[in-house]
Amino acid sequence: MRIISGHYKGRRINAPKKLPVRPTTDMAKESLFNILNNHYYFDEISVLDLFAGTGNISYEFASRGTTNIIAIDEHYGCIKFISETAESFEMPITTIKSDVFNYLENTQQKHTVIFADPPYDFSIEAFSKIPTLVFQNNLLEDEGLLIIEHSKHTDLSELEHYSHTKTYGGNCFSFFET
Repeated sequence: MRIISGHYKGRRINAPKKLPVRPTTDMAKESLFNILNNHYYFDEISVLDLFAGTGNISYEFASRGTTNIIAIDEHYGCIKFISETAESFEMPITTIKSDVFNYLENTQQKHTVIFADPPYDFSIEAFSKIPTLVFQNNLLEDEGLLIIEHSKHTDLSELEHYSHTKTYGGNCFSFFET
């Protein structure tokens, strides 16, 4: 995995093989950040990275100047790896070991971008809990986006607050907004 743009462009990050993760591909990540670049100044936004895994998305935001990033994952190894990597690169990423759904039920902090990369084999009911909790608890700032990564075999278009989906190979990003 590599950082594709910003201050740390080109830096390779090698995650331990034992982590239960599926990092976002560079092609899909680059396309996503091209979209976000047209909506936001990265140094002015707040990001919540759910099911953070290796921290791939958090590193990309930090490299582009975002200074308020929280990465959530329930796996201790993932949180440890993100914390160590962020510290070595001096990136402003706060890590929290937590079940994502418990976190969303209990936080009151708002963010500009909430990115979720849950397991691709989630049921539609599990996927639907993410936007339900985000919007029910008013966790997005004005003009904010919830982005859920999923496989091309999953259709989230019937979920509340759904806006549109962009597909890159086998990866899809569904966008949700108020």
